[in-house]
Amino acid sequence: MTSIKIRVGSVPRGKPTPVFLDLFCRSLIILCTSLSVVLSSVAVCDGHWLRAGHRMFGLWYFCSLEDQQSINVSSNCTTHLEESGVTGAGSGLPVCRSVITLAVVSAIFGLELLVMSQASEGRDSSRRWTLGAKLVLLAALMSAGGVGTFVLLFGSYATLLGFTLTFWCQFTATFLFFLNAMAARHIQNISMLPPSGKPYKL
Repeated sequence: MTSIKIRVGSVPRGKPTPVFLDLFCRSLIILCTSLSVVLSSVAVCDGHWLRAGHRMFGLWYFCSLEDQQSINVSSNCTTHLEESGVTGAGSGLPVCRSVITLAVVSAIFGLELLVMSQASEGRDSSRRWTLGAKLVLLAALMSAGGVGTFVLLFGSYATLLGFTLTFWCQFTATFLFFLNAMAARHIQNISMLPPSGKPYKL
């Protein structure tokens, strides 16, 4: 039998994605990425991530806490991380904070590209959105590496209640970086689906 080619116009095409839904999802991704950048920036600038007894371990310095009359707490802090007594802290923590700081920078540039993509149209908008999503994903990977390095360095002192609020801010920011990057890539893949109207064989 001879194959008959029938060109179908808009029949096989499903319902197009509503413009409002697409704009809402992209705006939500940008908003959540902005929140992640703020959380990660606060966590890096504060740097107090772990408290173990009378010691406070941070990204930038090590503090020894001393109780005075059980009410006031004074701290003796030093940037010489070798004095913390943790093996590898002197070389591991500089790498840890450098990676996390670069993650914040990558997320900021990624966020800027995501916002700029909404102010342009066509292929430029698509390229900026894709590159922004990749930078946010890179930020998630670097941030996860930095958090993992910190936990490995101070694993013998770490307890669930010992981690401070700023550490959990960084942990949440890492998780949000990853979710936003994957959501941004997924939305872009949906918008770049091949057009319908291809010939079908019967």
